[in-house]
Amino acid sequence: MNERFRPRRSVLYMPSSNERALEKAKSIPADALILDLEDAVAPEAKAAARENACAAVAGGEYGHRELTIRINGADTEWHAEDMAAAAAAGPAGIVVPKVNDAEAVRSLVAALEAAGAPEHTTLWAMIESPYAILHAEEIAAASDRLTVLVLGTNDLVKELYAEHVPGRAPITAALQLAVLAARATGKVILDGVFNDVRDTEGFLAECEQGRLMGYDGKTVIHPGQVEGANVAFAPSADAIEDARGLIAAFEAGSGVVTYRGKMVESLHVESAKRTLAIAEAVAAL
Repeated sequence: MNERFRPRRSVLYMPSSNERALEKAKSIPADALILDLEDAVAPEAKAAARENACAAVAGGEYGHRELTIRINGADTEWHAEDMAAAAAAGPAGIVVPKVNDAEAVRSLVAALEAAGAPEHTTLWAMIESPYAILHAEEIAAASDRLTVLVLGTNDLVKELYAEHVPGRAPITAALQLAVLAARATGKVILDGVFNDVRDTEGFLAECEQGRLMGYDGKTVIHPGQVEGANVAFAPSADAIEDARGLIAAFEAGSGVVTYRGKMVESLHVESAKRTLAIAEAVAAL
């Protein structure tokens, strides 16, 4: 599978202190898992959670699922041990909360490399504050080893003194700035979580909003949200058919080319090819 189009439609947070949850995750069709050592884990359970997460990565029992470990922030007493253990375990990514500037990225990458993390282990940076949003491009560009930006919308709403509302009007500008930063620097970007696991309609609407904005996928907090995110962030059958038809029309034409009444240019062909590449990557799971 082409790494550029590795599906990250659904990225499920799993508390690493909960061994039953980690076992269940082996059968959940999420594209990626964030084995959490931070918010979902009580202080007294941090050490056990760290051990569980590293064992899960080493066990090789999660199939196609991309495994990452979210460590505690650099300002906590657990950070150094988390980084050392996660680097030794060698997950696909180490997720770090509250990354606020480019210097933090460089320090984290240096620590990751000093701890001996294998080359395939990349940094995922959580963007969770107004300052981070305003410096998102600098953060994203700070290191090639940073490959994914993860929006922490709960913290962002809190720090803005805003409120969670349908449509996310209070943070729409922030969501758009983050996407701009990701696209300007060639990074993957994941939308934040939807808190009400009972509100399926609201969750699906937020997935659609994120997809339309250009997000690559959504972080989720409950297994019941995985399927909706997988569908929302994958090309539909109609989109795939349309992409194939547009490419065929362009390749067969000369001069001005139209498809279904619309003019086709090379930029439309590039978008269509990306759609097909994503669809192929999803089908290969």
